[in-house]
Amino acid sequence: MTTSTEKKIEIISTERFELPSLPYTYNALEPFIDKMTMEIHHDKHHGAYVANLNKALEMVKDAPLTIEEIIKNSSNYSLAIRNNGGGHFNHSMFWKLMKPNGNGQPTEKLAVALNSSFGSFDNFKSKFTEAAMKHFGSGWAWLVVNNNKLEIGTTSNQDNPLMDVSEFKGVPICGLDVWEHAYYLKYQNRRADYINSWWSIVNWNEVEKKLMNAK
Repeated sequence: MTTSTEKKIEIISTERFELPSLPYTYNALEPFIDKMTMEIHHDKHHGAYVANLNKALEMVKDAPLTIEEIIKNSSNYSLAIRNNGGGHFNHSMFWKLMKPNGNGQPTEKLAVALNSSFGSFDNFKSKFTEAAMKHFGSGWAWLVVNNNKLEIGTTSNQDNPLMDVSEFKGVPICGLDVWEHAYYLKYQNRRADYINSWWSIVNWNEVEKKLMNAK
């Protein structure tokens, strides 16, 4: 009889993941997120997740070719693959969810969906901000599509709602990094100020695109 531990993915894959380039310059999100934070966050933190993920995958045979499949089946892999795979996926999404000179307002189809689920855009912002503020320690706040409904929740560390080990599930269409390294250089311990500033640079076109794909 095969035990659950024997079902773990076997071990050697030559597949490698790469650090994606930012879709804007390091200083493009100022004054909301400063240049040095973006340099360290992207090059050092995200870069380390990619390097450590590739290293961990050297021991895995027949791993899926996409990061999405890896994280969806994260229970089959080591903690190193779960943490670094999540870090790579989450940050690759995060960079695209921001843009310079955002107008702070959702696009038309997204606005309709947010109004339907939360009553108004302001109510959505309030609930999302509250979730991000109340999350203890490092992690992420998410807006997801779950059973065709929009829901707000959080995950710890580099977990995300696509993971089979996550208690909060759904297809993420927007996410906010609330690890201290995402904001501490500029905002120190003022997470509320960081979140408030982030609303000014959300790329609502990208969120709407993910909403349409999720549905």
